Amino acid sequence: MVVNFKVFKKVSPNGKLTLYLGKRDFVDHITSVEPIDGVIVVDDDYLKDRKVFGQVVCSFRYGREEDEVMGLNFQKDLYLASEQIYPPPEKREENLTKLQERLMKKLGPNAFPFTFTISPSAPSSVVLQPGIEDNGEPCGVQYYVKTFVGENETDRSHRRSTVALAFRKVQYAPSKQGRQPCTVVRKDFLLSPGELELEVTLDKQLYHHGEKIAVNVCIRNNSNKVVKKIKAMVQQGIDVVLFQNGQYRSAVASLETQEGCPIQPGSSLQKVIYLTPILESNKDRRGIAVDGRLKSEDTNLASSTLLASADHKDAFGIVVSYSVKVKLFLGALGGEVTAELPFILMHPKPGAAKSNLLTVDNQANVEALQEEEPAV
Repeated sequence: MVVNFKVFKKVSPNGKLTLYLGKRDFVDHITSVEPIDGVIVVDDDYLKDRKVFGQVVCSFRYGREEDEVMGLNFQKDLYLASEQIYPPPEKREENLTKLQERLMKKLGPNAFPFTFTISPSAPSSVVLQPGIEDNGEPCGVQYYVKTFVGENETDRSHRRSTVALAFRKVQYAPSKQGRQPCTVVRKDFLLSPGELELEVTLDKQLYHHGEKIAVNVCIRNNSNKVVKKIKAMVQQGIDVVLFQNGQYRSAVASLETQEGCPIQPGSSLQKVIYLTPILESNKDRRGIAVDGRLKSEDTNLASSTLLASADHKDAFGIVVSYSVKVKLFLGALGGEVTAELPFILMHPKPGAAKSNLLTVDNQANVEALQEEEPAV
């Protein structure tokens, strides 16, 4: 039984440069990021005395492409890594991965490996969902591996000899649950005796995409007010770090109920409300944060952003968070009582079955998935 590697392939417009990547998702472990490894194949007759360079580009779009008039540009390209791939530097150490070894063996002497490392403080792949009528690239953070033929790393490369393949920088859920979220809010009223108590508890801190969130609500009414309605919602918090006032929230799941109401003075109520935050319920809403998508792939609501510390926010990133908010409505004169609990929403770490390594019956092979998206 031999290992078969599935790889992603893209060819430059002039057909002289071919880029191979073993996967499109590279995991951010908070303290480090998986190395971005691959292989390029060059046309020997075309190169002659030319050089080939490789770069990792983080593209941050913070404004709509259709609004770029009078010379305005709402996109920043950050070069997180750059090196010469061909001719290979003399002092470079060759620590090849199994994928690189297999590709170089199959593709011949014109195949050259590359490995890039990027900082864990670099932003995660997150984009903001455009409106139905919006055109152009969505706002958000996207990554590319870019290889080109040129004289030096800062050479303005020719599009025909440039190839760029998109990938994502992703985070997966921690293996352990944190402390169970719970909060108690008490409110007293001017010129009224007693207080109203709202206790909200979640069944756990960490949820995976598509899971139901069980919100346990306990209301003890020791005031002379009447609770007329209960509303629970999941809010997605978005912090566009570049802007001082770039924080806003959107409700991605909500439920309003009068079951068990009105809650009269001296009464109490305990109930569980179930909420499921999913993208299908928010398909047409502009500004919702979603995980960066690759061509022809579905996506989901953006995962929570895990930071080593609050000070490690990249200036060109988008930080995503989630919380459950419960409101009690007491009528026009009574006002509202609100409680809020943060939680984490992420994908679980993929198991061994989702690895890039597949098995075949007889001989080793490399299956190339041709990528047709335009070069950048």
